Amino acid sequence: MWLSRKLIIVSVVALCGISMPALADECADPQDQTTMNICAGKEFEAADKALNAAYREIVGRIGDDHETKTALTAAQRAWIAFRDGECVFQAKSVEGGSIYPLIVADCKTALTEARTGQLKAYLDCEEGDMSCPVPPAD
Repeated sequence: MWLSRKLIIVSVVALCGISMPALADECADPQDQTTMNICAGKEFEAADKALNAAYREIVGRIGDDHETKTALTAAQRAWIAFRDGECVFQAKSVEGGSIYPLIVADCKTALTEARTGQLKAYLDCEEGDMSCPVPPAD
């Protein structure tokens, strides 16, 4: 019994390894709506990962300043709520259609990339910029 479970797990992992490069190739020229939706989701995941990296870097620079961290967390949560609501609104005309996930994912990717740019700008503030809440790198 244990051996058969292990074999199933190994098989699934192997298939995932095979399918990911295939999906990457499919994303270069998607041929159907399902693939377009999946690829748009992958693009959003990459954008979200970059956003989280910039956010973590800011948190690291803020250090022990609890008030600034609290303000950043509140701003980020509000921004995420805005992004998600805005993208549902943008896709409202295609709600229920097969293209809906693509429209939402593309919107979320665009807004997330813009937000990442904002966060990175905080990381590049010039020393002495009193309007910048993030201290310069050491």
